[in-house]
Amino acid sequence: MFLIELTINVENPIPMRRTDLRNIAIIAHVDHGKTTLVDALLRQSGQFRDAQLQEDCILDSNDLERERGITILAKNIAINYEGVKINIIDTPGHADFGGEVERVLKMADGAILLVDSFEGPRPQTRFVLSKALECGLKPVVVINKIDRADCRPDEVLSQVFDLLVELGADDETLDFPYVYASAREGYATHDPNEKTESIHPVLDMVIDNIPGPKVDAEAPFQMMVTTIAWSEYVGRVAIGRINCGEVSNGDKVAVLKGGGSQVAGEVVNLQLFDKLGRTDAETATAGDIVALTGLPDPEIGDTVCHPEHPNPLERVAVDEPTLSMLFTINSSPLAGREGKFVTSRHLRARLMKELESNVALRVEEADQNDAFMVSGRGLLHLSILIEQMRREGYELSVGKPQVIRKEIDGKWHEPFESLEVDVPANVVGSVMEMVGARRGQMEEMSGGSTGMTHVRFSIPARGLIGLRTRVLNATKGEAIMHHRFESFKRCEGEIPRRPNGVLVSQENGKVVGYALWKLQERADMFVSPGDDCYEGMVIGENSRDCDMVVNPIREKKLSNVRSSGADDAILLRPPRKMSLEMALEYIEEDEFVEITPGCIRLRKIVLTENGRKRQGRSKTA
Repeated sequence: MFLIELTINVENPIPMRRTDLRNIAIIAHVDHGKTTLVDALLRQSGQFRDAQLQEDCILDSNDLERERGITILAKNIAINYEGVKINIIDTPGHADFGGEVERVLKMADGAILLVDSFEGPRPQTRFVLSKALECGLKPVVVINKIDRADCRPDEVLSQVFDLLVELGADDETLDFPYVYASAREGYATHDPNEKTESIHPVLDMVIDNIPGPKVDAEAPFQMMVTTIAWSEYVGRVAIGRINCGEVSNGDKVAVLKGGGSQVAGEVVNLQLFDKLGRTDAETATAGDIVALTGLPDPEIGDTVCHPEHPNPLERVAVDEPTLSMLFTINSSPLAGREGKFVTSRHLRARLMKELESNVALRVEEADQNDAFMVSGRGLLHLSILIEQMRREGYELSVGKPQVIRKEIDGKWHEPFESLEVDVPANVVGSVMEMVGARRGQMEEMSGGSTGMTHVRFSIPARGLIGLRTRVLNATKGEAIMHHRFESFKRCEGEIPRRPNGVLVSQENGKVVGYALWKLQERADMFVSPGDDCYEGMVIGENSRDCDMVVNPIREKKLSNVRSSGADDAILLRPPRKMSLEMALEYIEEDEFVEITPGCIRLRKIVLTENGRKRQGRSKTA
């Protein structure tokens, strides 16, 4: 049973709200401590044994999330506190995964806005807060990391207020409740100078200030699918919040698709979220977040409703993609050695499956055979998909990232990003020069007491490709960069290409140390002795701005006159090893990144030297 606040007004009936339930989303910029806060709430909820919560970042269960230290997928949990069930939705903080945030906010009634007590509101803070306000969510604020020696909680609180004013919040929202916290230490307080022993002030603030979900128990059942889970035993599981009415096991329902079609279905199994998982239930009512099994091919945005009252809800609106890449099969001479899925049929099926749950992704057939144009919200968004595919056993080749342009009023427009950089004061000039060369315009610059300078730029999205690596190299790794989509603006001029050419192999075989010893005088190498190489593979970066075809498998010929003992010692510099993101940023228009479960290689699209020359002549003709 659940409790209901009932207000009777015959002329203007006020919706009833449940008092035993709260649905909240935790939103913040990347690395501000969302998942760590959830850890503290779980540990102090009194519902788990110590052995159940041994690890940090408990909800980051995905291998990629743990390796990279970021949240990629939104996740649901539920805890009970003082007789109230609190459904908590942990959302990603990186701008490239904004699609995850936009769809799950539909399930919440309020939001915990988490802000770092030193960094303050960042680009993604603005983005997620604006989306929460658009959905009508009531925010409560947690100023996190007050245990930092350089924290400035009161100043950050003022910045949060200013941000809400900029976003057009009403007077009620501007009077937001707040607490200070250290999620890592596991406490929250109303006075940043006083340390407490509990995180419970956060939960008290949620129960006192975030309203329970609206209840219309007499209306027919209606729910929007906001998340799709997959089970090997039951197939797709539709997750969403019940908008009105109630649903039980065995109920007949209608699934309303995007094109207006309607499919009949039945609820085979009904589950509610409980602690870190889900538990079976017989009935669920308005406001509950449920998982339904047995529906016919549900998709995100579909409405599940009573078959006699097929009223569709407004589908989830997600911002458009800004970046696209060509995905094609691996056609190199080394194809098929490591992967299990190597054909275009495998590639197509995997991309179509990803579309079911990744609402910000777009996939189109490319002009050439066996290729697909995949569009996403940013380089990280697409590289995470590629990394997941290679770990699943796929082999593929990926082209250079391209921004998506739009024609507005007869003029071409391209996406611009708001770039914020914190750099040491002595290298600000170098960073401004690099960003300026990529058509970036400085909009704001401010100094800090820590010796770091904060600079905000407006820059074309294509100017960001490859910029992070260069800025980190110029600042010896001390720069902190964040960016978010700003708007579409008139296309700028050309952006500088890669300043150096590459070394291209002209032979197939194993790389030989003697050959690299002679080549490293004029290049930085990407390969080591013993690595496989083939004709057309990129094995290093040339010291000049042109490509050079070389033979990396050449061995030293020995004779009776020349003995190996009289040779000089071969000393090789360590090769430059690239991550997937670095490789995608590095390549040019005529190159691919070859991705297999075991390797990441760079190669020319046209492998033979004669073929590349013919292609160059045809372009100039």
